[in-house]
Amino acid sequence: MNILIVSAHPDPASLTNALSGVAAEQLREEGHEVQVCDLYAADWKAVVDRSDFPALPPSERLRVAVASGEAYKTGTLTRDVIDEQAKLLWADALILAFPLWWFSMPAILKGWIDRVYAFGFAYGVGEHSERRWGDRYGEGRLAGKRAMLIVTAGGWEPHYGPRGVNGPIDDLLFPINHGVLYYPGYDVLPPFVTYRADRMDEAGFKETSEALRDRMRTLFTETPIPYRQQNGGDYSIPAMELRSEAVDPKLVGFAAHVRHGL
Repeated sequence: MNILIVSAHPDPASLTNALSGVAAEQLREEGHEVQVCDLYAADWKAVVDRSDFPALPPSERLRVAVASGEAYKTGTLTRDVIDEQAKLLWADALILAFPLWWFSMPAILKGWIDRVYAFGFAYGVGEHSERRWGDRYGEGRLAGKRAMLIVTAGGWEPHYGPRGVNGPIDDLLFPINHGVLYYPGYDVLPPFVTYRADRMDEAGFKETSEALRDRMRTLFTETPIPYRQQNGGDYSIPAMELRSEAVDPKLVGFAAHVRHGL
């Protein structure tokens, strides 16, 4: 199988990049083809601006979704974006590796998503009607592929627990797992999260590496997070709210979008 690892940390010797290397090594040992994209080493352009759409007339307003869709349709996206889209289509699985900075991903990785997830490629696809609201949330161009996160966090694990001051890690990562990965169709695996990253010693790294190797061995057999499919009947269309007859009305928030008991 083919796997794309996108790593986002400015220090080549960081724990993030070290774990990306461990994951790639184990996957290759399993016989998989692996590409690693180090966004900082590649000097990835993170900001969306007019230069992303060279065919856009100077006199025309930059409406990013419209410009993105037209550029994707006409093949006039910039070469770096086209190359990354080709990698996503090539890969059977995508792994995003990054440090948790200010409760989210580094800006360079967000910029990779902003630019590579073009309209017509990762969103804005499929029929929009009273029956369906596009191919998204479990469907879409990247359906049938798998994805997961490798995350390093500076805080202690209890800080990200159900009663932790930072909020539950599953809630913090929900916008990425559900919004960035599940939205265009990926089957999303539970994240691999390492805590107290800045305090890890050699023994801790060895233990963490072995745990990550175990996860890589099951990359294509592990059960994905059971998110509810948008067009599967649990949501009313076009309101896109959970139907009370499908889901207990008392169940709200992020947890309501996961099928429990599966």
